[in-house]
Amino acid sequence: MRLCLVTDSLGNMSFIEMLAASASLGYESLEFACGNWSKAPHIDLDELLESELKRDNFVSAVKVEGLEIEALNCSGNQLAPNEEGRAHQVVVEKTFRLAELLGVKTIVMMSGLPGGGPKDTIPNWITTSWPPLTTEVLNWQWNEIAFPYWEKTVKQAKEHGIEKIALENHGCQLVYNPQTLFKLRNQVGEMVGMNLDPSHLFWMGGDPILAARHLGAAIYHIHAKDVRIERGFVGTDGVLDTKTIDRFFERSWNYVALGYGHDVHWWSEFFTVVRMMGYDGPISLENEDLSMDQLTSVKKSTKVLQEAMPRDFDSARGVGLL
Repeated sequence: MRLCLVTDSLGNMSFIEMLAASASLGYESLEFACGNWSKAPHIDLDELLESELKRDNFVSAVKVEGLEIEALNCSGNQLAPNEEGRAHQVVVEKTFRLAELLGVKTIVMMSGLPGGGPKDTIPNWITTSWPPLTTEVLNWQWNEIAFPYWEKTVKQAKEHGIEKIALENHGCQLVYNPQTLFKLRNQVGEMVGMNLDPSHLFWMGGDPILAARHLGAAIYHIHAKDVRIERGFVGTDGVLDTKTIDRFFERSWNYVALGYGHDVHWWSEFFTVVRMMGYDGPISLENEDLSMDQLTSVKKSTKVLQEAMPRDFDSARGVGLL
């Protein structure tokens, strides 16, 4: 397993500052956010696509710090039936092109979420089978939109030399758990696997360790992100919370630094199980804890990773201190 960082986790730093911080903390590879729901603070898609010199300088800067480019991330909703969806699809296609130019084989993204019918302009996440219309909507989303889109997208990915598309199990997406991942994978093939992010299963009431056992070889990438279920709120209101994440002081659950929701013992078991299931790829820290500054949260999360991952970090270069 490799210690990887989602570059948005240090999005308040410049490109060079982020590289230096990542190396000093012992990270070995980076997952670069390319746009859509990320502001892409460390990468300019158009600039890198247009200039071989810019690409060479970009790669050289990463390698000078002893780091590698692990994956490109273009998470967004390319299936949205509106201008945003069309704009997100443009970023997806540019990310595929850049991956080919950089020799990157893994793309991290989301499945997307269509509207509820041909005339809709707003995505519609169906989470219940009642009233009966919801089942009709869900079947239309899969059969008329998602399956054709992903059959085409898998072919495009292969044309660009991409080997894996890791879909995050995120809420408000058609793929949000193992069951929905396999529904898509069984239709479009093994190009598609899961970016297993425990945080989303936590707030949806799932068990990421059981999910990992079920997914097995379909785990293509892992986001290390934690959630804390908040006492005093979840008991009365449940986990379905529409308050924005900056209102962390009044939500029923929050994204938190590793160890602030689930302790080192939990993470140790999780990493051991995914290793037992054959996964030996990147463990990519994604920091979205708004209750502390970014670098502090990344440092605290990194300590948990180094203790919990089933490998020896004593011999790794530059581990621990910034």
